[in-house]
Amino acid sequence: MSTTTSADEPDARPVTPHDAPHVADSHELIRVHGARENNLKDVGIEIPKRRLTVFTGVSGSGKTSLVFNTIAAESQRMINETYSTFVQGFMPAQARPDVDVLEGLTTAIIVDQQRMGADPRSTVGTATDAHAMLRILFSRLGRPHIGSPQAFSFNVASISGGGAVKYERGGKTVKERRSFTITGGMCPRCEGRGTVSDIDLTELYDADKSLNEGALKIPGYSMDGWYGRIFRGCGYFDPDKPIRKYTKKELDDLLHREPTKIKVDGINLTYEGLIPRIQKSMLSKDVDSLQPHVRAFVTRATTFTVCPDCDGTRLTEAARSSKIDGISIADACAMQISDLAAWVRGLDEPSVAPLLAKLAHTLDSFVEIGLGYLSLERPSGTLSGGEAQRVKMIRHLGSSLTDVTYVFDEPTIGLHPHDIQRMNGLLLRLRDKGNTVLVVEHKPEAIAIADHVVDLGPGAGTNGGTVCFEGTVEGLRASGTVTGRHLDDRAALKKAVREPTGKLEIRGASTHNLQDVDVDIPLGVLTVVTGVAGSGKSSLVHGSIPAGAGVVAIDQGAIRGSRRSNPATYTGLLDPIRKAFAKANGVKPALFSANSEGACPACNGAGVVYTDLAMMAGVAVTCEECEGRRFQEAVLDYRLGGRNIAEVLAMPVAEAEEFFGDGEARLPAAHKILRRLADVGLGYLGIGQPLTTLSGGERQRLKLATHMGEDGGVYVLDEPTAGLHLADVEQLLGLLDRLVDAGKSVIVIEHHQAVMAHADWIIDLGPGAGHDGGRVVFEGTPADLVAARSTLTGEHLAAYVGG
Repeated sequence: MSTTTSADEPDARPVTPHDAPHVADSHELIRVHGARENNLKDVGIEIPKRRLTVFTGVSGSGKTSLVFNTIAAESQRMINETYSTFVQGFMPAQARPDVDVLEGLTTAIIVDQQRMGADPRSTVGTATDAHAMLRILFSRLGRPHIGSPQAFSFNVASISGGGAVKYERGGKTVKERRSFTITGGMCPRCEGRGTVSDIDLTELYDADKSLNEGALKIPGYSMDGWYGRIFRGCGYFDPDKPIRKYTKKELDDLLHREPTKIKVDGINLTYEGLIPRIQKSMLSKDVDSLQPHVRAFVTRATTFTVCPDCDGTRLTEAARSSKIDGISIADACAMQISDLAAWVRGLDEPSVAPLLAKLAHTLDSFVEIGLGYLSLERPSGTLSGGEAQRVKMIRHLGSSLTDVTYVFDEPTIGLHPHDIQRMNGLLLRLRDKGNTVLVVEHKPEAIAIADHVVDLGPGAGTNGGTVCFEGTVEGLRASGTVTGRHLDDRAALKKAVREPTGKLEIRGASTHNLQDVDVDIPLGVLTVVTGVAGSGKSSLVHGSIPAGAGVVAIDQGAIRGSRRSNPATYTGLLDPIRKAFAKANGVKPALFSANSEGACPACNGAGVVYTDLAMMAGVAVTCEECEGRRFQEAVLDYRLGGRNIAEVLAMPVAEAEEFFGDGEARLPAAHKILRRLADVGLGYLGIGQPLTTLSGGERQRLKLATHMGEDGGVYVLDEPTAGLHLADVEQLLGLLDRLVDAGKSVIVIEHHQAVMAHADWIIDLGPGAGHDGGRVVFEGTPADLVAARSTLTGEHLAAYVGG
């Protein structure tokens, strides 16, 4: 701070200019120096606060490592440390990111694309507090009055009980009988799930065989292990008798018997019928979390039907009988949110005015963010990644917090160009309230609104991790980086489109909001199904195309994998490699798995030793015995083509493709998988790199490469450009072309204009979302769509191609 004194007046006091900045206002930057998380190479940047900064770069260049794993992770870790040790014990422990200096951090609020949990009792309403407010509203205004807010909750069961209680009063022990009741809203038949499961007994056992002949078809239920000992020793039925000949009592014991203590060969065991046992071990779990063979069994053996008692509303009859203006809470939750918001605003009840105002604001936020087409009863597990991220945004839109850092991971995913403009407005509003907004993004329309841009690269994986450009959007355009060169790229319309070889007829489609749609999807060409978010694209494609023989559907579901999973295990690449090593060295294949016999005994094949420090972040230290290679020393002596198994797993896909392509290590089965990985642009990825370190775009392409190996004539892809840089989209289009040229039919649900322009045929749904959509508003070639400009998609595509 500058001060001045007069030279000829020695006793003059220092003069402080009023316009000099306060020292507290000098912390205007978030400074990062020496960031080395994942593939970052000593990155150093300065991010302006209270501005919108967009991070760009090809998929796998290090954007997520810098924004989420360094800046946001350190902010959250430091906030967690302000809590008491007791509270920290209940919170996830976070390690300090690998970075030298992080200054100027503010509280970080992360709004990511992680899918919401697929818990059957989690809905859009319960995830956003809208349902809680509705329950309070109905408990106050609903007629007849049936009880407190929990009487309208499908997560609270009605229970009652009673008994004698003892207590001291006036020096005497007094006994009294007490009873209690809790009125909940949970439907007792389906337990608040809305569906009931029915089990196909023919998938549980072969009735013509006896248990000893292997009648059971349930995965893991063999007669060789514990189950065999229990079934033979329980005495409830003859294990040598065909199940078809069982008496009614024997069949009931086999299928339904409650847990019963039995003694077999002097050992205490518990016998339980097949159906309650598989309900606990398989049916009560999230289907996607099960192993593939168990998931396939559950899909075959169970059918889920709408609960006949509550008609899918999850609520008791009492909860459905209480109404406000003729509307029950079940009716309210089934309404489209935009309609529900109008209904709430129409309620005039001064006694609950603050509640109505808050509920109306929450519902209006749904509409404002482009989710007005959802309903509160929609299970949260069915939301796409983009929808889940926007649902999480809702609680922040009306927040009075300022000077916090909002971190977004591609908020435009799943949005039509028309909806992206609305999202841009919301991001700018958050910034204008005095917040720092950090956005990882690929779409040019979203990059254009940035105050500051950080471009990472130049490549992906080991070829990325450096800052290629930092500055304004205009500076990025002129920078010559990969992002700068592609920022103004506009795909041209095809001069000639392919002729279809057939058609897939869809008649009377009415899934979700589809309004009796009749449409022919051409085969043998690249077809793009588009339309605004919520117009019915996924309902048409996933709900109407039979997922039977010849149809390979690749959805947006997340890849599940632990730090022991890697591209080699996920794609099935490791199996032929292990067998080739075993054959070349005359040993067992299990030795060449870090999850089996070949694992280093010190770290159990993890490559690192984890030390759990209770509420503090655990410490991971590279294993001293195997030096991070994960295998026993003896296993590393076995070689194939001059390389050991650890050296092979350390190879990038491109090098491994060459290694297994010819020479001594020639392995066609492995080479085929590696070529597919290279085709989707993952040539730089290490085949032994943990899945947990892959970016969203890399996981999407890994999934695509895996499914490309399946036999099928029709490929259905759901937004394959999610997480892809503009340069990666070109490579994806080349891949789609190769699939079509090989005789496949490719159907893509997509909003990216480059993919639309490249299509042979476009089916546009709309005109709006929810009940305002669900109709085919255009079908034809991209050139016809641009010429007609009859739909929102047509207008945006025309502007994109300069038509």
